[in-house]
Amino acid sequence: MKKKVSKSAVILLSGGLDSATVLAIAKAEGYQCYAMNINYQQRHSAELKYAKRLAHHYDVEEYKVVDIDLSWLTGSSLTNKSMIIPQSASEGIPSTYVPARNTIMMTLALAWAETIKSQAIFIGVNAIDYSGYPDCREEYIKSFEVMANLATKTGVEGSRITIHAPLIHLDKAEIISLGIQKGLDYSKTVSCYQATEEGHACGKCDSCRLRREGFEKLGVADPTLYVR
Repeated sequence: MKKKVSKSAVILLSGGLDSATVLAIAKAEGYQCYAMNINYQQRHSAELKYAKRLAHHYDVEEYKVVDIDLSWLTGSSLTNKSMIIPQSASEGIPSTYVPARNTIMMTLALAWAETIKSQAIFIGVNAIDYSGYPDCREEYIKSFEVMANLATKTGVEGSRITIHAPLIHLDKAEIISLGIQKGLDYSKTVSCYQATEEGHACGKCDSCRLRREGFEKLGVADPTLYVR
């Protein structure tokens, strides 16, 4: 009888709806999960607590928080606390876009994947309900994967690194449905761009709107805690 070969993956885990779903998917697919959370001085820091709880709940192999300061990127309302978070859908790319955020995060995940000899990285981007962010599109993910295999010792030596974006073609309702099938409790997630320290959502920002519409479309109760 052949010995079963284990597989591992680095999961970019923010504590939000999408990344939690991706973690649930990776676990269901039999990956040994190494969860990475990036604390980039974002104003919605409540997600850090939720990410840690999710990592514990799913019994990941290791949970790593990487601290970087992107507060000097003052053009984004997620890193510049003096800016107002948009309260409705925006035309074009909204102010909540953080320059190169996904590239920075995926690069850190790539470095960790090489260190632990993992050949998979999971990220919860999707190209339908993505608020217009250019680094959430499929062509970006494919391009990063090409770069990852050109720029790393692992890739050059023939052990291909794969970027998994299982939500890329799903809308929020489909994502929630998939997560429920995997047994995910969405009350353990927070998506709001200006959530309180306790994780209560504003109910008005673009992220809250997309999340709420997803539950409504699916016809299931929204477990989100909103500010009264």
